[in-house]
Amino acid sequence: MTFDPGAYGEGVAKILALEGAGQRLMPLVAGRCSSEAARAALRPIRAQDLFAGARAPEAALAGLWLYFSCLEEAHSLAQQIHTPEGSFWHGILHRQEPDPMNAAYWFRRVGRHPIFPQLLEAAAAAAARYPEAGVRFGDSWDPFDFIELCEEARREAGSPLEKLALEVQRAEWQLLFDYCARPAR
Repeated sequence: MTFDPGAYGEGVAKILALEGAGQRLMPLVAGRCSSEAARAALRPIRAQDLFAGARAPEAALAGLWLYFSCLEEAHSLAQQIHTPEGSFWHGILHRQEPDPMNAAYWFRRVGRHPIFPQLLEAAAAAAARYPEAGVRFGDSWDPFDFIELCEEARREAGSPLEKLALEVQRAEWQLLFDYCARPAR
């Protein structure tokens, strides 16, 4: 997938342009919100206004908050979304806390998500770029294996494994954001 921030409208593109235009490698362990400008831009926005016609506007907004590592705001929104997408964002943010057990709880609630095949494809492509990481993804996407991979990668800062995990996490964010922000087909 080629991520195009303009596909979600001018408002979203401007917000994403504050940091990497959707290409940011979010940390495996989130700290502070990475952009006070993004926080200021997002705070007054209503999901339905920014994502009019989207499949899951509130989930897309939770994803924007998460993109900038604003975990408090992302969590507040995600916990109110009782859909697989809300659970997916919730799982990612707990994986980044890091709280792997809580992340696994939320990923169990996701079930088999429609983005999993594309995510597996993206993860396999990233693994091919980092053969020294020694990671092979199976025949289907397993979010629980990815939680474990991220846990291991955290302990190996700067390693090929960490670089792989960061790239896969970015692909995960892009695919889920795209799924939530676009109109249902």
